[in-house]
Amino acid sequence: MNFDLTQEQQMIRKMIREFADEVVAPGAIERDKTKAFPKEIFKQLADMGMMGLPFAEEYGGAGADTVSFAIVTEELSRACASTGITYSAHISLGGAPLNLFGTEEQKQKYLVPVCTGESFGAFGLTEPNAGSDAGGTQTTAKEDGDDFLINGNKAFITNASYAKHLALTAITDVKDGQKEISAIIVPTDAEGFTVIDNYEKMGLNASNTTELVLENVRVSQENLLGKRGNGFKQFLVTLDGGRIGIGAMAVGIAQAAFDRALRYSKERKQFGKSLSEFQITQFKLADMAMKIELARNMVHKAAWLKDQGRAFGKEASMCKLYASEIAMEVADQAVQIHGGYGYMKEYEVERFMRDAKLLEIGEGTSEVQRMVIARHIGC
Repeated sequence: MNFDLTQEQQMIRKMIREFADEVVAPGAIERDKTKAFPKEIFKQLADMGMMGLPFAEEYGGAGADTVSFAIVTEELSRACASTGITYSAHISLGGAPLNLFGTEEQKQKYLVPVCTGESFGAFGLTEPNAGSDAGGTQTTAKEDGDDFLINGNKAFITNASYAKHLALTAITDVKDGQKEISAIIVPTDAEGFTVIDNYEKMGLNASNTTELVLENVRVSQENLLGKRGNGFKQFLVTLDGGRIGIGAMAVGIAQAAFDRALRYSKERKQFGKSLSEFQITQFKLADMAMKIELARNMVHKAAWLKDQGRAFGKEASMCKLYASEIAMEVADQAVQIHGGYGYMKEYEVERFMRDAKLLEIGEGTSEVQRMVIARHIGC
């Protein structure tokens, strides 16, 4: 077993870590306050070749692997989780379905703009009444000549305000009471397509989270993504990859919280000693460091399995579940170590705690992950 990163992965980590520290981190507090989407940061990431990182060079990507994607997502999230989730969703939810299931023509038309950063990647799955029960989809796509007429709503969709097109799931038929769910690529400027950006969120304030309203949106049946009726299976495959991104995000947030707590514990004096000299603080920090390392290893293992073309669904759920839960735990302990200052925005650890909570919910709640893992182990 070789835990060393390749030379290319080390180079990517060094480059993105410097970029995260010098460009992403300095404005994170202000973006959290103003909810300003970091467009300029993503222009620079596009110039660096990061926006299509794991996709083939023929589509404008960089031809890198999933481990590299996890590294970039972790480093961006360590500096600003809003930037991290924007990037993770762009790649794993926006670009991945097009790459996995698109025809050559669809890839040239829709994946290339995602890889070059001309369009952000987005994916329309969740609905107001279909979250964990994604099979409860109510959006419909009815045949009308050579077109589909799409009607419905999608909720909590990342990046849609900045996406020129996105894949979404819709019911294309009902047979014997069973829904036939398909995936369809829809341009966001299509007539009847409305993107609403007015959610008031607990955290990840600088990321774009939207509602989609589709009223008689007409798209060609050529925009069907993958095989008709396979939309449900396709998004399950897509979510497996997305969970690696969420796991990497969680590791980044946890690392940031740990770094702040360790630094503060060395600076803060109580009863004539620094906090880091007290065994109770040392034990807290030791547990935090151990759990972050375990989570990172789990993320990298899931990513490595994916890169090897091996089954990785169980490991993706495990890394997403464990990393998201320890991110919340580590952020909570970081606030506790900071005491009253931990409650103050300028010390940032409260932001890490708010941002981390979404990771226990998005792309399959912790409860859903346990269901997935239970199925994999034969329960």
